[in-house]
Amino acid sequence: MVRAALAILGMIFASGIAQAKDLSADELHQRILEGRAVEAVIWGMPAVNALLMYDQMVKAGGKVGQIIYWGKPLDRRNQTLTPNPDTLYSMGFYDTKADGPMVIEIPPAGEDGSLNGNFVTLWQEPLEDAGLLGVDKGAGVKFLVTPPGYSDKIPDGFEQLASDTYNGYFLVRSNLKSHADADVQKSIAYAKRVKFYPLSALANPPKTVFLDVKDKDFDSTIKYDLSFFTLLDRVIQSEPWIGRDRVMIDLLRSLGIEKGKPFQPDAKTKKALQAGIANARDWLAARYDAGPPPFFSGTHWTFPTLPELMTAASAGFNDPDTYPVDARGLTYTYGYIGIKRLGAGQFYLINIKDKNGKSYDGGKSYHLHVPPNVPVAQYWSVTAYDRETHALIKGVDRASRASNAVELEKNSDGSVDIWLGSKAPKGKKANWIPTDPKRRFELMFRLYGPSKDFFDKKWILPDVEKVAAQ
Repeated sequence: MVRAALAILGMIFASGIAQAKDLSADELHQRILEGRAVEAVIWGMPAVNALLMYDQMVKAGGKVGQIIYWGKPLDRRNQTLTPNPDTLYSMGFYDTKADGPMVIEIPPAGEDGSLNGNFVTLWQEPLEDAGLLGVDKGAGVKFLVTPPGYSDKIPDGFEQLASDTYNGYFLVRSNLKSHADADVQKSIAYAKRVKFYPLSALANPPKTVFLDVKDKDFDSTIKYDLSFFTLLDRVIQSEPWIGRDRVMIDLLRSLGIEKGKPFQPDAKTKKALQAGIANARDWLAARYDAGPPPFFSGTHWTFPTLPELMTAASAGFNDPDTYPVDARGLTYTYGYIGIKRLGAGQFYLINIKDKNGKSYDGGKSYHLHVPPNVPVAQYWSVTAYDRETHALIKGVDRASRASNAVELEKNSDGSVDIWLGSKAPKGKKANWIPTDPKRRFELMFRLYGPSKDFFDKKWILPDVEKVAAQ
């Protein structure tokens, strides 16, 4: 698929050179706009991704400065990008232009619970990680998210998170001992110890508002249509330009997106935008199919993103000689949030092809053998997602199997056999992940609290194998 897509792009490029001399000035202009629209989509993907979640938060009844949470493990009503259905999620969105600096208090870990938290800008650039394996190592921490250019003294006892955007959000995963109701309620109670309020209310902080959205439809999958550019315009209108991105000012202006002016593209510009986002979608899909490099040599388990993005993001994109915009844009088509210390608190492996290099067919059956002694301090899980949307598969009653599920059946040596397909193998339902027989799927293997042995490859996860039809 990738070679074919690249070959087609090559032919289009070659044909374009040959035909350019025969194009009118208007036709050349239209072609330029289409190319600029492609670049705008790739560049703007992480911020548009964040606004899609923001809008769903508002639609669900939430507000800036509050915390929405899912009061049960995620199901198909949550259509965010590759979420984890084996933990409990909470999200809080901030707007420091409207509310000033915002305080986020993370409670210490203990017998009553622990969490993994990540804090990002609107561009989903990681500001810090918190929780058991974050900067506080479970001791608890008080963060102060400050707006661009903030220079006031930071109160004693707070750690500053200096954002270069006014808007942003944080994601908290409250760890689950199991999916049993008592453990779920305990995890919710712990997560509700997080506090979120304006610094201006420090002397008498208001009670943090928590809103349960477990029964709400929440769809933040990427929409490859003109609405993408409407969201991108909102980013430009609400946020200051970051120095590294100033090259985009004139490019976006040519597409009708300019700070201080309404986004009202004419018919020709709309046509270019529609063509551009279609081309961007196809190019990004081809890049995704090619995949990041394998994590385990000789397997189809890959890094969660391209290594150059992992390096650049954790350093705040401060290296003047690198700016992996393509890798960043690709990553935020299938995921969200930014992690400053990827590998300390959690690590992810992506798999979109079986042992034979074939894409996963939801109508077929597959088998994954998870060797014993997975090198994690907390738990591991494997989750199936819809290949086209990168969200939880619709029409199935569960999406994953995890080591913290009490019903998971283990072999005598501690290894686990996972089965995937539209029908459960006889006697294997406890370890079965259902799929939609009419759609393709993809996998993510999560490790929470991975140890050095994992990164030293002393433990290896084998490829997924297709099971012969019975």
